[in-house]
Amino acid sequence: MTVLTIRDMPDDQMQTLKVRAAQAGQSLQAYVKDVLARETAKPTLGEMMQRLDREATADVSTRDVLEAIDEMRAGR
Repeated sequence: MTVLTIRDMPDDQMQTLKVRAAQAGQSLQAYVKDVLARETAKPTLGEMMQRLDREATADVSTRDVLEAIDEMRAGR
């Protein structure tokens, strides 16, 4: 596992993290790990846009989409 060191953390931010960790009943290390895990678990908007660009097919037209919607509605 990798070790992460953060230098020059402003005192007020450090104090806020310590208080939030205590309120969550966690050590500072466990709290920060949870914060980072939540942050990295979800893709950013930019990452999602890149993924959509890679996965999008140029062969689908607006007409194709509208016809698919109509077919789904008719099948209800």
